[in-house]
Amino acid sequence: MTKKSPKKVVLAYSGGLDTSVILKWLQTTYGCEVVTFTADLGQGEELEPARKKAELLGIKPENIFIEDLREEFVRDFVFPMFRANALYEGQYLLGTSIARPLISKKQIDIARKTGADAVAHGATGKGNDQVRFELAYYAMEPDITIIAPWREWDLTSRTKLLEFAEAHQIPIAKDKRGEAPFSVDANLLHSSSEGKVLEDPNDAAPELVYQRTIAPEDAPDKATEITIDFEKGDPVAIDGARLSPATLLAKLNELGKANGIGRLDLVENRFVGMKSRGIYETPGGTILHKAHRGIESITLDREALHLKESLMPKYAELVYYGFWFAPEREMLQALIDKSQELVTGQVRVKLYKGNVEVTGRTSPYSLYDKELVTFEEGAVAYDHRDAEGFIKLNALRLRTLAARKKKTGL
Repeated sequence: MTKKSPKKVVLAYSGGLDTSVILKWLQTTYGCEVVTFTADLGQGEELEPARKKAELLGIKPENIFIEDLREEFVRDFVFPMFRANALYEGQYLLGTSIARPLISKKQIDIARKTGADAVAHGATGKGNDQVRFELAYYAMEPDITIIAPWREWDLTSRTKLLEFAEAHQIPIAKDKRGEAPFSVDANLLHSSSEGKVLEDPNDAAPELVYQRTIAPEDAPDKATEITIDFEKGDPVAIDGARLSPATLLAKLNELGKANGIGRLDLVENRFVGMKSRGIYETPGGTILHKAHRGIESITLDREALHLKESLMPKYAELVYYGFWFAPEREMLQALIDKSQELVTGQVRVKLYKGNVEVTGRTSPYSLYDKELVTFEEGAVAYDHRDAEGFIKLNALRLRTLAARKKKTGL
């Protein structure tokens, strides 16, 4: 092998079939000590079984790390991204992408704490996640050894994974022995499903794919109306009740689920060069995105808003590609956060059968002036006659072009 053999590896470990096989494969292939790290990002699964499974596979208790990262995830990763109104390719709210830098950061922290000289992940060689994990690792620890089993081993099918598991006494739940109809990744912000029954983009996704939302047509016939309070671009309260970041997002998820909000069937362009089809559910995030744009509409200056909007696709692309810790993302974040200093106030939102509608917005820093926009005559600082000169100045180049066309016919 050309890769330097590690002595101790920190593995991003879920306790499932794939990462359990990876754990044993690392031990048998490299003869190294393995440290497991399991993150609670609000995926909705019990994590203690991962501890028991790691112990069963010979991992020392002091080398098993399980951390509740829900508050840090929402506060330090989701909310900063939502200040940017980030949408990849105009639609995707980046639920998987934004979780990877936090997992990577914690792996590197644990590697430093335990003296590990390598990290490992379970991402495949065709997906975006391998890039996201590894760019983050290198950004924090430039000389770290990275092991990506799916790019190295010959366990290229589920049958081979199961055979390896059986050969090494890795317990497999009965319901995990069959071929899964699609793969799922989930956290507090979203769930994503792809592969198998979803691979043909012309076939509608079966209803069983959806786990975080009810169908819009099954949602209540009566709208739900809520208010969301913002401070400096971040949501802080629902219906006047202040909530922690993770609790607030979880509450929005409940409201979104009950009203059939947040479904997206998307064919996207992966960073590695291929197109893929995914089913995304982001109920709370969809509400938050609309509400945030609502409070920005009255608090941001026109040119500040337009500049921010022009930078959003680049910001979203950086997050999707895995450049969270890159200087250009941090530079954009500084600009975005500067724009949010007075994005404070309350937005009223109506939720109804898959739709999110902003019905009201108020702020102590509002730039909306009723006297300026009213059609009624009033004591306003606007002289209609000023518009003539404004229009003529803006039309000057157009008039010059028209004169040339009239003269030359070109």
